[in-house]
Amino acid sequence: MKYAFFPGCVLHAAAKEALVSTLAVAKRLGMELVEIPGWSCCGASHVQDVDPEAALLANARNLALAESMGLPVVTACSTCALMLRQARAKLLAGAMDKANERLADIGLRFRGTSEVSHFLWILADTCDDWSSKIEKPLDNLRVAPFYGCHSVRPPEIMNYESHLNPQSLERIIRACGATPVAIPERLRCCGFHAVFPAEHTAMRMTASAVTSAAKAGAHCLLTPCPLCHMQLDMYQPDALSAACGEKPVPVLHLAQLVGQALGLGKKDMALGRHIVDPRPALRQAESAGRA
Repeated sequence: MKYAFFPGCVLHAAAKEALVSTLAVAKRLGMELVEIPGWSCCGASHVQDVDPEAALLANARNLALAESMGLPVVTACSTCALMLRQARAKLLAGAMDKANERLADIGLRFRGTSEVSHFLWILADTCDDWSSKIEKPLDNLRVAPFYGCHSVRPPEIMNYESHLNPQSLERIIRACGATPVAIPERLRCCGFHAVFPAEHTAMRMTASAVTSAAKAGAHCLLTPCPLCHMQLDMYQPDALSAACGEKPVPVLHLAQLVGQALGLGKKDMALGRHIVDPRPALRQAESAGRA
């Protein structure tokens, strides 16, 4: 299957490991991800609060660019998925004509022909197909799924699965041979979008998720959103310090978990870019399987 790939800003900067692993997993599974030429920032769930028209037009342009490729859109970022799907819904609900008047200035037109999916949803839908390609089942690895907000909410926009009890991450974890470990924070906000106006609260939210994962005996957390990953991984040392937490827990990007199970190499996983190094926990789980 071929997709117009919207990487978003984070995958091209702070979370390059998510970009590398997503492209590697897609290639191994026979998916062709073609980056949308000339895409721009989706607004990251902030711009619409300052200038809603600019946010809508930016994503109308992104969607029009994808439509010119004749392909459905996929992104590996939950916030990008929300912003693109939200814009598409508004355009189809009546904002299309006005947006197209502006897009005509740059030779583009939004038609509403390209659906927007999350890489998470594609992997979850095709579990039965790619699970036969698993080369290194992640037996003994205990994984705490963390959906965060934008993977499932608002449900009228992100309507792939139940926003109250989603199971896509759990299906993928089991397909990789690992064991999902439930924590109370799996559907809560990671704190990323509140870290500047309410830093202390955001740190407490991050520390809460990490501490719950540690108490549940998880080797790692798993998230389908690079912004949640930034908050849970990059800010984890500060969060644990602020909340008097003790045991760090590494955080994997979704593609890194699947890539590990598919037997992809170190270069494709880029695990060395994390603040909390996941490699010791992965080795610990692997060693437990051999004992």
